[in-house]
Amino acid sequence: MSGRTEEQLGGITLLGNQGTNYPTDYDPSVLETFENKHPDGDYFVKFNCPEFTSLCPMTGQPDFATIYISYVPSIRMVESKSLKLYLFSFRNHGDFHEDCVNTMMKDLIHLMDPKYIEIWGKFTPRGGISIDPYCNYGKPGTRWEEVAWNRLSQHDLYPERVDNR
Repeated sequence: MSGRTEEQLGGITLLGNQGTNYPTDYDPSVLETFENKHPDGDYFVKFNCPEFTSLCPMTGQPDFATIYISYVPSIRMVESKSLKLYLFSFRNHGDFHEDCVNTMMKDLIHLMDPKYIEIWGKFTPRGGISIDPYCNYGKPGTRWEEVAWNRLSQHDLYPERVDNR
């Protein structure tokens, strides 16, 4: 870990740890943060997670998706390995697609208190239908609240061609 102590890394314990335990069910407690060294500037951080899986709450069948998480950090940022483990924790979790992305967003807001965040799940078709839930949040009382509304209200004006993913 580049010779830094856990204290210097702000409490990050998973990154570089070879003995990682993978959660067997939904577990937001695996999420870790670190300090944003550029809180005075606005910039996007984007995660593309093409191997997301969860379970249909009715049939127990697996659902597959690419999850896109974009956010504008404030003081804290999510550590990527902990995010990977968090997303993995949905693997045996039964929830509808819409619930999965909204749960992710709420957990990440609670964890980081970002200026802005959006999550888009692009699920592969089951039964001939793909479902692509999108949710976002802008910190109330800031310009990001308006950005959130504008992005949501114009989210899918030009939908992409779905070619069975």
